[in-house]
Amino acid sequence: MKWVAYTDGGCAPSNPGPAGWGVVLIAPDGVTESDHYGFIGPGTNQIAELTAAIEGLSRVPEGAAVELVSDSQYVLKGISEWRAGWERKGWRNSKGEPVANLALWKRLFALVDARRVSTRWVRGHNGESYNERADALANQALRLKASSS
Repeated sequence: MKWVAYTDGGCAPSNPGPAGWGVVLIAPDGVTESDHYGFIGPGTNQIAELTAAIEGLSRVPEGAAVELVSDSQYVLKGISEWRAGWERKGWRNSKGEPVANLALWKRLFALVDARRVSTRWVRGHNGESYNERADALANQALRLKASSS
């Protein structure tokens, strides 16, 4: 049995702009679900997606198996494909430029390293119920912030 963390982040009404994140966390029993969301402030979609993954994994106990599910190729490829090259190149990307959002990446990698993480990509806005719920939570964070301003 493993945890499953569905994560999503976004900006509205523009990117960059006000940013929020949402997480649907499913416990290993497959029954217990919890919703989490928050407002980031000014940001980009990439920052929002990274923050959602960080928030999702931070709610899973260290050492636990967890499947991180996201519609963000940026987050999932960063974890599964790009990290080794970035580290080898001193945190530089393929163009030789500093990796964007490095502080967030390092936080995410520390969480990944402390858990047994697998990743799964889902197409966004395609009817996958938990992904749609994580998206709705991110948007709820944005609406709540807008109504309190």
